[in-house]
Amino acid sequence: MSDVQQRIDELVKGNRVMLFMKGNAQFPMCGFSGRAIQLLKAAGAADLKTFNVLEDEEVRQGIKDYAQWPTIPQLYVNGEFVGGSDIMMEMYESGELQQVLERT
Repeated sequence: MSDVQQRIDELVKGNRVMLFMKGNAQFPMCGFSGRAIQLLKAAGAADLKTFNVLEDEEVRQGIKDYAQWPTIPQLYVNGEFVGGSDIMMEMYESGELQQVLERT
């Protein structure tokens, strides 16, 4: 595992709810990241941690390889990849996102 993949793995496994995004929770830097934050707040994510990929080019590229997912934002809960903002929206509308966030 490369150094950047190791760093990503530690972030994913060390935080219960981890969102890799453009910007941060207070100031999202793209519409998809903003929507992801709104969905997580609406779903009751209390222990959300974010990582601004715009501040680290290695992580910005490496996160795409980590989950074999080409876009950002990317949500991880309990060390598992959940998806991007479109998947989060579908899960929120069905109530599944709330259920995933409630699991410990």
